[in-house]
Amino acid sequence: MPALTQFGDQMSHLTGVRAIMKDIIETLRLGQSFINLSAGNPVILPEVEQLWRDCTTALLASEEYGTVVCRYGSSQGYEPFIAAVRDDFNQRYGLSLSDRNFLITPGSQSLYFLAANAFGGYSSTGQLKRIVLPLSPDYTGYGGISLIPEALTAYRPQLDLDPTAHRFKYRPDFSQLEITPDTGFVLFSRPCNPTGNVLTDEEVTRIESLAAAQNVPVLVDSAYAPPYPALNYTEMSPHFGPNILHCISLSKAGLPGERIGIAIGDEAMIQVLEAFQTNLCIHSSRYGQAIAARAIRSGALAEISEQVIRPHYQRKFAVLEATLDQQMPGSVPWYLHRGEGAIFAWLWLQELPITDWAFYQALKQCGVIIVPGSPFFPGLKDDWPHMRQCFRISLTASEADIVTALERLAQLVDRVYAGQSTEHRAVAVTAPKQEVAR
Repeated sequence: MPALTQFGDQMSHLTGVRAIMKDIIETLRLGQSFINLSAGNPVILPEVEQLWRDCTTALLASEEYGTVVCRYGSSQGYEPFIAAVRDDFNQRYGLSLSDRNFLITPGSQSLYFLAANAFGGYSSTGQLKRIVLPLSPDYTGYGGISLIPEALTAYRPQLDLDPTAHRFKYRPDFSQLEITPDTGFVLFSRPCNPTGNVLTDEEVTRIESLAAAQNVPVLVDSAYAPPYPALNYTEMSPHFGPNILHCISLSKAGLPGERIGIAIGDEAMIQVLEAFQTNLCIHSSRYGQAIAARAIRSGALAEISEQVIRPHYQRKFAVLEATLDQQMPGSVPWYLHRGEGAIFAWLWLQELPITDWAFYQALKQCGVIIVPGSPFFPGLKDDWPHMRQCFRISLTASEADIVTALERLAQLVDRVYAGQSTEHRAVAVTAPKQEVAR
């Protein structure tokens, strides 16, 4: 094994949920039957798969195929795909975007990596430019995007509680949030993975204004937003502006394997990120872009997002809500985050007597796998017990499996709070070292 550099050592470790997924994969290999509510992979819906089959068939039959597969292309992205997204967004949202406002990346995760190391980290004068997450918890993947870990800063939210309904919602705490000249950029997901939270238009506008006053970009991770995949269960509108970089992914629209990310924003920002990408990988894969161009230009992708993808997960969330309301012990202070979008539910067990990691291990003994919540607080510097009391629950299982899994979860919750659980005493309560978000 050759000696690693500082960056090599940092990037060779798993962070966040990826570390836990290693444990989950090893658990599933044991052969025991589990209900797996950890998955981030979208469900392969027949109508969505057929759309991509049809677009692939059309591409294979076209003269375009050889150019797409057998030629290098522009670092910015495949021109017909950019044109399709440009025309759709201009028509749909009344914009006047040009091709120069777009960059296509190999998935949106790579886009945040480019931005984190172009706009965040140490400047040429040695000043640390912070990457600000204004609302924690947020996407666990943000924990590994910067080569300068100390650049990442997150802020604790305000908790909007409804104890009677056992519901809650995170809101930005503007009394604490600081966007200053040493901020490189601001980043948040909307709808949010893992919580399903959707920042209101007013909250987004306020963050945007604070950032604009310091000439700071705001990256809005719209992997679950309209128009595709449109996994919002509450009304929301995408935001655009001089300092906003609107970031899209087609993963939850049925193309996670093709890794298609789309950045829409100011031409100067786009040019910086394009140059970074050119040095990194020349350009994104063109095959996925070519079939997606057909799906977007025909209107089929937006239509199937609204009529198939969104209702599928919204039904699952309704089943989850009803099951928790019926099964959870009434004496326990449990809270479900308001389901406003994405493909997950976020459960908070207030005053949980054991850690999230220990509860995860105990629930595995009941044949159910969920994801401990602590990896979803990257950049949060102070200790907060709330971080070890939350769980992400995937909506990708069948409705019957969701019901069965949550019945078992509720039974375990009852035993843990009653002090009768023996399962958690028999397992290690220390999370793996890599789980700690850097």
